[in-house]
Amino acid sequence: MSLGPMDHDDDIDRIMEVMAGAFAPEYGEAWNRRQITDALLLPSTRYCLIGARGSFDVTDDEPVAGFALTRAIVDEEELLLFAVLPQYRRKGLGATLLAEVIARARSRGVSRMFLEMRRNNPAGKLYTGFGFQNIGVRPGYYRTAGGQRLDALTQELQISDK
Repeated sequence: MSLGPMDHDDDIDRIMEVMAGAFAPEYGEAWNRRQITDALLLPSTRYCLIGARGSFDVTDDEPVAGFALTRAIVDEEELLLFAVLPQYRRKGLGATLLAEVIARARSRGVSRMFLEMRRNNPAGKLYTGFGFQNIGVRPGYYRTAGGQRLDALTQELQISDK
């Protein structure tokens, strides 16, 4: 499925399945079905699914390995959610998915992309490898199930010179 407004109701099921398996529950970062559905009602919100074989045109015979959810505002885009199931990590699918998200944003005239993540998020290496840079910190923004407070890092990627 390419980036675009919500096209198929069953894609919400696929997104929820990946989210359930990819987000560690102790951090409370996963969204619920209502949050996803409401976000996808907005024309500025897009999603992208990637299959286990690296396809963006995921069919029923290919398991969904990951997804990205973004929201555009004028010439900027925010990466709201990004997830790859653990069994598909370290196979290049996350990098393929992120490259596709950035390429699609660039083709729509996006000049900057933002994301926010908890400080100890292992995906930080992926984002840094694509050129995202820290531009801010929200001290103690995230709270684990055990009550530990973790900083949120805000990152930015310059996509084009506008």
